[in-house]
Amino acid sequence: MLDILDTVDQWIAQNRPVALATVVETWGSAPRGVGSKMAITDDMAMIGSVSGGCVETAVIEQALEILEENQPRLLHFGVSDDTAWEVGLTCGGRISVFVEPLDPTWWQAAAADVRANQPAATVTLLEGSDAGQKALFAGDGQLQYATPALPDADREVFAQAAQSRHRSGRIPVSERSIMVDLHFPRPHLILIGGVHVAMPLQSFARQLGFRVSVIDPRQVFATPERFPDVETILHSYPDKALPQLGLDRNTYIAVLTHDPKIDDKALLTALPSAAPYIGVLSSTRTHEQRVQRLREAGLPEEHLSRIRTPIGLDIRAQTPEEIALCIMAEIVAVRNGAQL
Repeated sequence: MLDILDTVDQWIAQNRPVALATVVETWGSAPRGVGSKMAITDDMAMIGSVSGGCVETAVIEQALEILEENQPRLLHFGVSDDTAWEVGLTCGGRISVFVEPLDPTWWQAAAADVRANQPAATVTLLEGSDAGQKALFAGDGQLQYATPALPDADREVFAQAAQSRHRSGRIPVSERSIMVDLHFPRPHLILIGGVHVAMPLQSFARQLGFRVSVIDPRQVFATPERFPDVETILHSYPDKALPQLGLDRNTYIAVLTHDPKIDDKALLTALPSAAPYIGVLSSTRTHEQRVQRLREAGLPEEHLSRIRTPIGLDIRAQTPEEIALCIMAEIVAVRNGAQL
């Protein structure tokens, strides 16, 4: 949703009719995952993606009819292997896409959650005469919005469905088909050191949907001019700054300065935390010296073993951009549960 947010907001402000297409189910090797979205206006402007090739052409054609009729539809697409590439569904994949006239009130409420980086869930009825009825729930289960025609009994059923799911998807509830569309807080990449490699790294991370913060007590390195798009710049040492930003299972840390006065403080603070990724830009000899210092500082071996160094996947990187790419690739692999 984040990738289409600003454009759809502009269309709503301009009072343009908008249809919203959402992937609700996939089978096989579909190119876009459940929850992926595409918005289409009545003059065929579009933003986002639900698949590719002829599938999206068909979705656009259906969206124009849906806007004219003001009735949502659940669309199904499936192809054989020999034509899969041609229509944008690789390896015989199949997808179901729900297309509906956009409810501006729901959209604005959901957009507020996304912008505030708050967890939320939208539950939508997919089939039948009441298709398109929906409710939006905050992460704690509180109702934030419901379509006026949604009965109170359904609001309770929808709330239970929203709280029971850990991933977005289509599910049967009381002999009806609903979509639970979950929004999770964006992952947070914290860069220790405003060094040269950090600049392309923050760019890659933001393109992949990460929030980015930079910590560096050396103000000359971590400046808004060098990092104009990051969320936070802190000019304090990591042992002070990291607790301010918070360390949880959604936090990824790249330690980049080569300065023990900075890097050691970052590791002493981060390694006992729940952060799933802590990588350090370092040579083997430098790391051996670092581990000895951390061991003497009292860190147990199970914490020391969490350090990923040399940082990043081995792609024989040479330039700062290539090094940033290999770091981001390793972070994505860890996030996706790959065995490295």
